[in-house]
Amino acid sequence: MLERLDRAALVECRLETGRTHQVRVHMAHIGHSLLGDPVYSRGGPHKALLAQMGFRRQALHAARLGFVHPVTSKTLSFESPISDDMQQLFSHLCV
Repeated sequence: MLERLDRAALVECRLETGRTHQVRVHMAHIGHSLLGDPVYSRGGPHKALLAQMGFRRQALHAARLGFVHPVTSKTLSFESPISDDMQQLFSHLCV
């Protein structure tokens, strides 16, 4: 856990396989579904906040992606900052 929030937490997950829905399924399985997940979440305590904010997606962000290119065999790596809407969500959830 990176940061404790109001009835939520900011966590870091490192994927092994990159399979579809891997993070969403595993987090839901342990009882901690992603905020805004329409498939694996039952809405949770922040459903009203998400609606009020117009936050209509999963609170999921890939900060860093990397892979070995299948043709050149070069290791490629990409980084992306957290979006403004996700930053606003965090500011509403900070304890």
